[in-house]
Amino acid sequence: MTVKANGFLQGCLPEELKKVLRSVASELGDVIDDMDSIQVVPLKGAMTNEVYQINWPLNDKRDLFRKVLVRIYGEGVDLFFNRDDEVQTFECISKHGQGPRLLGRFSDGRVEEFIHARTLSAADLRDPDVSALIASKLREFHNLEMPGPKNVLLWNRIRNWLKEARSLCILKDAKEFRLDALEEEICVLEEELTRDDQAIGFCHNDLQYGNIMMDEETRSITIIDYEYASYNPVAYDIANHFCEMAANYHTETPHILDYGAYPGLEERKRFVRNYLSSGVLFGPPHILTLKGPT
Repeated sequence: MTVKANGFLQGCLPEELKKVLRSVASELGDVIDDMDSIQVVPLKGAMTNEVYQINWPLNDKRDLFRKVLVRIYGEGVDLFFNRDDEVQTFECISKHGQGPRLLGRFSDGRVEEFIHARTLSAADLRDPDVSALIASKLREFHNLEMPGPKNVLLWNRIRNWLKEARSLCILKDAKEFRLDALEEEICVLEEELTRDDQAIGFCHNDLQYGNIMMDEETRSITIIDYEYASYNPVAYDIANHFCEMAANYHTETPHILDYGAYPGLEERKRFVRNYLSSGVLFGPPHILTLKGPT
């Protein structure tokens, strides 16, 4: 996937974005007299978008600045998620007081509240104190009431991705990745893992360290980037977070997970205990009981 060339690196903001920024500034009680006074700072870490910190001065001395985040949508991401659904999800989560506020929109992206917090690292996920905070925030996220049907999206999404992979792969690659066998595996997993009493909640579905921010002073956690968010079994979201503990996206092979780093049984139990001890239960406590490996 790619990101549209928009001239940001040359310091030239699109006219549409300038108009939106002026409107955002006005809503915040600011005035941008000189667009040349705006500072553009590229931010690293985003995988499906380009993100920039935008600063404009709040006084004549230019020693105080307002900060917002501008997100430029990547191209080709429609293979993985629906952008319109993602924008609707972002707006709704923002209204719930979760994550950054939506400040403005333009054709290629949006303007968001700048979160004054640091993005977590792979090592942070293994810190027991930080992990407990994440578990509590994830439980809060799962309890969000979102519009639309509360149907499990997981299996249809995997099948859609498989369909896209088949259409894009040459025969040699399809055989190497055993794409023909995956449909059967999906059906087996769906049958084995689907339960009538499973807890369904609004899941993030991509809870890797780059999508979690923490305020160092208040120790509050903010979950960001909702491209894949949907209703799913909450146990799946927790299990996916465990898999993300085996990932490090700041290496030369970010797509290869190190399952030697997968959390052990006691670490997984601790996370689930912290999760269950916060918020309101979805149903009987046995629903999210963690069993040991067989």
